[in-house]
Amino acid sequence: MDKLDTKLNEVFSGKVVRKDLLHRVKKGTNVPTFVLEFLLARYCASDDEDEIQAGIDAVLATLQDNYVRPDEANAAQSRVATKGKHRFIDKIHVRYVEKEKRHWASLENFNSQRIAIGEKFYKDNDRILEGGIWAEVTLVANEVDDDDYAFYVEEMRPIQLSRFDYSGYQEGRASFSRDEWLDVVLRSVGLEPGKLTHRLKLHFMARLAPLVEPNFNFIELGPRGTGKSYFYSEFSPYSTLISGGQATKAALFYNNARRRVGLVGFWDTIAFDEVAGIKVRDPDTIQIMKDFMANGRFSRGVEVIADASMAFVGNIDHSIQQLVNSTKFDLFLPLPKEFDLAIMDRFACYLPGWEMPKTSSDFLTNNYGFITDYLAEAFHHQLKHTNRFEEVSRRIKLGSAVEGRDEKGVKKTVCALVKLLHPDGKVTDEEFNEYVAYAVEGRRRVKEQMNKRKPDDEFAKIDLSYFDVDAKEVVVHCPESVGAQATLDPVRESMVIDGDAPQVEAVVDVPEVLDPIPPAVDEVAAAVVTEPEEKHFKILYGDTGHTLQSIVGPYLVGAKEVVIEDAYIRITHQVHNLVRLCEVIAKNSSVRKIRLITGCDNDESFKRTKDMLEDLKQSLIEVDIEFVYEVSDTLHDREIRIDNGWTVKIGRGLDFYQKTNSFFDIGANDLSQRKCLETSVDIYKS
Repeated sequence: MDKLDTKLNEVFSGKVVRKDLLHRVKKGTNVPTFVLEFLLARYCASDDEDEIQAGIDAVLATLQDNYVRPDEANAAQSRVATKGKHRFIDKIHVRYVEKEKRHWASLENFNSQRIAIGEKFYKDNDRILEGGIWAEVTLVANEVDDDDYAFYVEEMRPIQLSRFDYSGYQEGRASFSRDEWLDVVLRSVGLEPGKLTHRLKLHFMARLAPLVEPNFNFIELGPRGTGKSYFYSEFSPYSTLISGGQATKAALFYNNARRRVGLVGFWDTIAFDEVAGIKVRDPDTIQIMKDFMANGRFSRGVEVIADASMAFVGNIDHSIQQLVNSTKFDLFLPLPKEFDLAIMDRFACYLPGWEMPKTSSDFLTNNYGFITDYLAEAFHHQLKHTNRFEEVSRRIKLGSAVEGRDEKGVKKTVCALVKLLHPDGKVTDEEFNEYVAYAVEGRRRVKEQMNKRKPDDEFAKIDLSYFDVDAKEVVVHCPESVGAQATLDPVRESMVIDGDAPQVEAVVDVPEVLDPIPPAVDEVAAAVVTEPEEKHFKILYGDTGHTLQSIVGPYLVGAKEVVIEDAYIRITHQVHNLVRLCEVIAKNSSVRKIRLITGCDNDESFKRTKDMLEDLKQSLIEVDIEFVYEVSDTLHDREIRIDNGWTVKIGRGLDFYQKTNSFFDIGANDLSQRKCLETSVDIYKS
């Protein structure tokens, strides 16, 4: 141990762990860091090497016996059934099924959606209902034949500290200098500070800012492999990572159908990974996001106030020097087109991800750091119960170029750094000025990019500054844009007044060549959008290459409601075909309602079909689509009617695929390679 290790063990005895032990165990598992350290703290609380090795063996044995991998779900179910009960380490979710008026639990890798759970478990842990939590869960086999479930939760222990003493955390901080504490926090997240420059250390602190400051809007764009998403996926149990996909207002903000607050009400930080891949199907989602990012509140039938911070991380695949010297492109290039200037203006800090080192074992520490869960609890307490904004506002003095949202963004970044590095609140003037300079740079990077995009001078005041303790004004610059006139003084359209008729004088721009940029899918689509044509064709027996996406997908543009008439949605594989069509609709359009009209043989046979349709209905609620169905005794025709005027008639309805002999046949999963039955297809517009 070095001097810092010795001091850390003396001041925070029992709350630290050797990080090299984590690295030794982590490489062979796919378990979040805070779960592994929960086990290491239990079994490896010693300095004796023999005891530590025995503890590591115990951790590995525990994972082997209690952690279920996805491909072992069936064996795990069998283990509970034969033994009667078993304890698992897994992420547990609870969902409310409206038609049954009850809650069901599921474990991420146990492959059962109907695990009975007592009310006390989800009442004491709200986050179990939104995103789930990691826990030790004891499942018991249900031996009552009349019950409609095979397993139930007997015991659940969240993998988090049950109690946290924040005053002890503050008092312990007083034993360290600022630089020592900075190194302690870095070692706690697994990094060796001796291999990092001071600027890089502050960058890593900025990544943690959304975990301690409420309603903090953060963005980091940079190369792949720099660990951008790690801090939000594995470091804290109070943070959740959304990996691409669709961002719906029901999931993020408020679900009107269930009258339940979305993710913002249950998590301290919501991070969006691969931000370029975010698909926003409903313009209302962006408007609500703007309201929430501005002041932590929004209205969607009800007024909702929440503390969740938002972090957006993604990749830049181009040369930074080319981007800052380009008159056409900027450092917000990877953002989806739905993210307009109003969204960008709400970012408090833009971290230059291109300065971050690639993730490598060379940067990992072998020294002591806080148990991840302990530090995460400290951050959670600070986000919920500490407010440094007034203190920072009294102490900071900013230049005239700092406008409304600039000021708020800078102050919130400073607040976050003070919370991270000075939980006791004692900050010297030199340290405070350093944080202000860093915060101003992070906000200036945002403003420079908005100024390039805006054709007028709304964001032209980019020379953000602050006054130091000597009342000297200090203008802060972004290193990458120093000397880049295309960013500092972007070309504007000039107006020439000729009498009363204003005319726009064309600005001649020399064509520039940027590194090959794969055009965004949406931009390509916009460039070639044409009205789809009517089609009348026949699918022959044995043909391949026909999917519901290729047949129906192109005709969903602008639709709000789809009506599906098919008398034969009765047995399992026919309902599967319906689900495939719903997936196409959810992926390709702005549809808000799907209506199914089908038939049935008798009430008894329809009971099973109804259960499957109800499950589909619940699933569609999650993507903000209403699903209704009805039974008709006279229905015979099969057609899909779209409210934009298009009708798709498939002679066989949705059931036009041949059955495969086994799951191992080509076409079993990829329907474009599945052989078809003979049928006619007519697509026309009324």
